[in-house]
Amino acid sequence: MKLQQLRYILEIARSGSINEAAKNLYITQPSLSTAVKDLEAEFGIEIFVRTSKGVSLSADGVEFLGYAKQVLDQAQLLEQHFSKKEPSKQLCSISTQHYAFAVNAFVNLIKKNHTDEYEFTLRETRTYDIITDVANLRSEVGILYLTDFNQKVILRLLKEHRLTFNPLFEADPHVFISTHHPLAAMKSLTLEDLEDFPYLSFEQGEYNSFYFSEEILSTVYHKKSIHVSDRATLFNLLHGLNGYTISTGVLSTDLNGSDILSIPLAVNEKILIGWITSQKAQLSVSAQNYIEALKKLIQEEYGFKLK
Repeated sequence: MKLQQLRYILEIARSGSINEAAKNLYITQPSLSTAVKDLEAEFGIEIFVRTSKGVSLSADGVEFLGYAKQVLDQAQLLEQHFSKKEPSKQLCSISTQHYAFAVNAFVNLIKKNHTDEYEFTLRETRTYDIITDVANLRSEVGILYLTDFNQKVILRLLKEHRLTFNPLFEADPHVFISTHHPLAAMKSLTLEDLEDFPYLSFEQGEYNSFYFSEEILSTVYHKKSIHVSDRATLFNLLHGLNGYTISTGVLSTDLNGSDILSIPLAVNEKILIGWITSQKAQLSVSAQNYIEALKKLIQEEYGFKLK
């Protein structure tokens, strides 16, 4: 086993593709494949499961990569201590549902980063992809929510992937509408108030189950329903069509402007926001700092009590 082989494994896990990893590492794809096979043969395990869509870590691979990251971190510290080299480029990757506070915490993380080089990734993506990103170590941290309705399914899936859910804060459901919406003057809203307006939600692709919906009350029937894939489109439709969506109530004027309102929704539901991590991988310093930035933002700027 060589340290370079461990670096190869880490890059493949990050990119989800041997071809893409080979490009990033500036080596040929056959050379990279051979290095992986040699390592698998040395330890008698299969590190990656190869499919038509790319590669993903096997159960043994997840555990192997957790140890490999620790070895690489220790080797880097050893090299820095005795060679007096500057720290290498910091790496951190986060996957999240479409939350402004997750983006704001990411911004705060970068602003407080004092290294000359870093490579951070923020993915606003689908619920199932968040889980697989963290399971395959493409991301160190994932941000998603639980409710009484979805938690049994989500927690079972997390257990199967050896992931841990860490509660962050609990929120009451709110409706997001534009300041020009006919219901903008209301102090609270009911589903009956909203039934004639377009309901906006984030599409979930192949895993379009009620349990993976990014919005609560996913089984409620809507006469008018529009699915979108990104936050910018959703907010444009809030304005253009007098649409609405349901979320935590946490808005950021820096990201969303001042023409979106958050109005309480009169339902007996709670939204538990949390972050997920792999049980087999140690968080990098940058990922730990992101969690701290997230906690500070939620508590100090938005006034939520941490769970």
